[in-house]
Amino acid sequence: MTPAKPTACLALADGTLFYGQGFGATGQTQAELCFNTAMTGYQEIMTDPSYAGQIVTFTFPHIGNVGVNPEDDETGDPVASGMVVKWMPTASSNWRAAEELSGWLSSRGRIAIGGVDTRRLTRAIRQAGAPHVALAHNPDGIFDIEALVASARDFAGLEGMDLAKDVTCAQSYRWNEKRWAWPDGYTPQKDPKFKVVAVDYGAKRNILRCLASAGCDVTVLPATATADEVMAHEPDGVFLSNGPGDPAATGEYAVPMIKDVLEQDLPVFGICLGHQMLALALGAKTVKMNHGHHGANHPVKDLDTGKVEITSMNHGFAVDAQTLPDGVVETHTSLFDGSNCGIKVTGKPVYSVQYHPEASPGPQDSYYLFERFAEAMAARAR
Repeated sequence: MTPAKPTACLALADGTLFYGQGFGATGQTQAELCFNTAMTGYQEIMTDPSYAGQIVTFTFPHIGNVGVNPEDDETGDPVASGMVVKWMPTASSNWRAAEELSGWLSSRGRIAIGGVDTRRLTRAIRQAGAPHVALAHNPDGIFDIEALVASARDFAGLEGMDLAKDVTCAQSYRWNEKRWAWPDGYTPQKDPKFKVVAVDYGAKRNILRCLASAGCDVTVLPATATADEVMAHEPDGVFLSNGPGDPAATGEYAVPMIKDVLEQDLPVFGICLGHQMLALALGAKTVKMNHGHHGANHPVKDLDTGKVEITSMNHGFAVDAQTLPDGVVETHTSLFDGSNCGIKVTGKPVYSVQYHPEASPGPQDSYYLFERFAEAMAARAR
């Protein structure tokens, strides 16, 4: 059998080339390349705003087999720049599927490549760090390789990039939809007990659903919201969301707001970029990781209890635990590499985690953190 002519090419900045079959949109894009080890949730991953500026290599080979559906989007459209998979997507087989993956990507302008040796690619990322790449899909199979490699080398990289402003909401809105539950699906929170302001640095919808399920009436504000705008809603607590890019860049405008909010003695809870924003506001620093943590099988140790939680992660920067000031305690660490995964302020209901307790995709070991946030707000009200 004659092998199919390649219709897509992934070019790394060092000149390494991976050929395969293109699907989704045609054209060309450039980004940082990462790999994700999750076995489920490719739609949620592609629509996670934290993946802005990145192309995702999926280490699990069965991508596309359950199709896509509107309920599983974490934001309106795919945010990741593209996807790399080992096997071309098969026809979907799932009762919730509303569309095929390839058509969904095509209609939303996202390029994908299949038939790639993702093990080799993942090893290259682990050894040399997340590379800058260019991905092209041309049904004719004609590629200007020199231009592709040059495009990969021209990518500015995520260090110093404030991407939160590109994915945040344009204006404030209310959220009351709770987590999906059989058989009713998504239902509204009709009896909220706490008013929460969620600052949107690229918030996933399932985070907002978890807040609503924990009894919160949620008002979402743009990433550039000031402390006065946050406090105008008279919240019982403030939530700092996940998001993409370099935390130090986003911190230029986010940190002053958080510092002012911390003076109000409100419960504050942060996730992912929100964790990093809180750490910066408290005086710590962040660092760029070699290849980051992306997957739904990351073990994290709770240093208070000794419990190990299996978590979802998606981050390429981390809080440097060595820079935490007095009064700020490290609460969680990664059992993969010992990097910081959580902090709290001594004597105050202020805490954050690097991982994603809302799952989507991934395990639900850490959902208790939303309940802890609700308990902190209830304690303050007493």
